[in-house]
Amino acid sequence: MAIFAAICSSEKKGTQKHLVPEAELKVDWGIVGDAHAGNWHRQVSLLSRSSVERMQEKLSSYRLKPGDFAENILVDGVEVKALPIGQKLRLGAQAVVEVTQIGKECHHDCVIRQRAGDCVMPREGVFVKVIHSGVIHVGDTVEQI
Repeated sequence: MAIFAAICSSEKKGTQKHLVPEAELKVDWGIVGDAHAGNWHRQVSLLSRSSVERMQEKLSSYRLKPGDFAENILVDGVEVKALPIGQKLRLGAQAVVEVTQIGKECHHDCVIRQRAGDCVMPREGVFVKVIHSGVIHVGDTVEQI
């Protein structure tokens, strides 16, 4: 079973995301209070914990934390990069999202890319839009529907 390992948010673009215990997902918006929310196709970003663990193996002097890749939701128990565009996911008890994009261009000034010579988000990050609102909590389930 897939669960939320972490939920992260930032109030301002260009700043580090920080851990939050819960988040409100709003239709056609994303995470309420997150700087990257808006009426577009990349409202919320997801990354698998296994992707972060593979990157950690490449880094000996830097300890990765949730949010270091600017992901909103860190998922344990499913490889989100394998989800097809159009896949719907139930997040927690009520929220429903739809996969809209796999990967993205990485900023060359990305701290992780500078330290490791690589960044996982362009290949393994997934972006979704919110199609049914709800509140999510760390430990909630992620279900393909």
